[in-house]
Amino acid sequence: MEDNKLSHYETKNHRKEQAYVRAKKRVKELKGFYWHAFWYVVVNIFIITMVAINSNNNDFWHFGTFTTAFFWGIGLGFHALSIFGKNTLFSKHWEERKIKEYMDKEERNR
Repeated sequence: MEDNKLSHYETKNHRKEQAYVRAKKRVKELKGFYWHAFWYVVVNIFIITMVAINSNNNDFWHFGTFTTAFFWGIGLGFHALSIFGKNTLFSKHWEERKIKEYMDKEERNR
């Protein structure tokens, strides 16, 4: 009986430790994404400002001015998908909320 209590305690402790490791990894991933987003904004503001300062109005509004922001933005988007998951927009919670919404709407129309 004493061994069973010890085993239960060790298992509970192990689960807590695993949860801590997963949470720490998640925070590190989020921090990496937020730094990526921060530098995306800073660098692109700098580049676009420099182009605006050093060109006349006709030269500013072309694709070349925004290529860094565009292509880096694609990369940032993929980074966001890897962090927040592809089901962020259409998550299980969203599905359940929509089902309830349609059921309520149908009930009101009866």
